[in-house]
Amino acid sequence: MVQKTSTRAVGIGRVLIAVYAILALAATARSVFQISTQFDQAPLAYSLSALSGVIYIMATIALIMPGRRWFAIAWATISFEFVGVVLVGLLSIIDPSVFVPSSQYAHSDHATVWSYFGIGYGFVPLVLPILGMLWLRHTRPGHNAEVAADDPAVQDA
Repeated sequence: MVQKTSTRAVGIGRVLIAVYAILALAATARSVFQISTQFDQAPLAYSLSALSGVIYIMATIALIMPGRRWFAIAWATISFEFVGVVLVGLLSIIDPSVFVPSSQYAHSDHATVWSYFGIGYGFVPLVLPILGMLWLRHTRPGHNAEVAADDPAVQDA
């Protein structure tokens, strides 16, 4: 039985996967700490941090695994991540009180991974899904066959 390798896990794809894995670890660790120690202070913010950790884990796995199904899962998780970063980023600017239910905690840091478009992570959460979607577009299943079919040099060979 021949094992297929993922065309997404080569070249720059490996760097992308490594960054996703690091962000998955960071977001998950942060959310575990926040939920276990301060959940009552900002349940929505900490739940969103946990959700982002799960999304990053799924995206990492989906980028590594070969096949059309994993490609679709990668596309879905990375798209969800992008929408989440944009919505949470906008909401954290427009109305940050949504994430902190009580003014008692107003001066505490209860940011999510995606708050302010991922400023706490150097805006990596905003840039990463864009790069991920570009990489998925470049490595989509059947893309290499389509490129080869359109390339006169390949047709003449």
